[in-house]
Amino acid sequence: MSLAKHIPNTITSMNLLCGVLGVTFVFSGRTDIAFPLMLAAAVFDFLDGMSARALNAYSAIGKELDSLADLISFGLLPAVMLHKVMADKSPEAGILCYVPLILTVFSALRLAKFNTDERQTENFIGLATPACAMICGSLSYYILHDPDSFLTRWASGPVFIPLLSAILCALLVCEVPMFSMKIKKGIQKDTPIYRLRVCMMGTVVVSVILVWLLGLNWSMIILLIFVVYVIMNFINVLTTK
Repeated sequence: MSLAKHIPNTITSMNLLCGVLGVTFVFSGRTDIAFPLMLAAAVFDFLDGMSARALNAYSAIGKELDSLADLISFGLLPAVMLHKVMADKSPEAGILCYVPLILTVFSALRLAKFNTDERQTENFIGLATPACAMICGSLSYYILHDPDSFLTRWASGPVFIPLLSAILCALLVCEVPMFSMKIKKGIQKDTPIYRLRVCMMGTVVVSVILVWLLGLNWSMIILLIFVVYVIMNFINVLTTK
């Protein structure tokens, strides 16, 4: 096998490394570094698939390695970020601080389901683990950098983070169709999926402008994008029945 064939798996390994480093930084009290590492993992997650297609370097090992890396970077890392936020902001919650860790289990179930579900070749059934991770990571980072926000006040109570964790767990394994945000060549422009993807591009632009005008931390852009993404999918399901 040529050296080029190892490139996708090497990129996937960088995804995994970012996730592992992120977890260690969370427990070192440096969530401000953990979230950028999650974003770096997402970039590597995108690049490994792109490089595999470009080099025609698909492999069974690569598929399994990708899922293992995603479980750490987008399953374990966001779970421990939410756990750390709650443990710091609401230590009196006791055992409830550990509820977010269940996200790791449901992320594993989600990844296993994705690998064996032939319906998810183009789009998703349920919330993808990277999207779930971005909600958790951006929320944790925002709370860290804006201690006076309403989100910080909510996180300081015993209900908000466990409830959010439960909702995200349900979204990971639910049967709700959710569109992929990858726009591929040859897709018909008159399809609902294409219009949803175009709307998501508009959401990105609006989120950037809104956060800039309000002077909010940049992590709010990511949080808004993925919250709107979830809402759009539910609206699409309700309006197409």
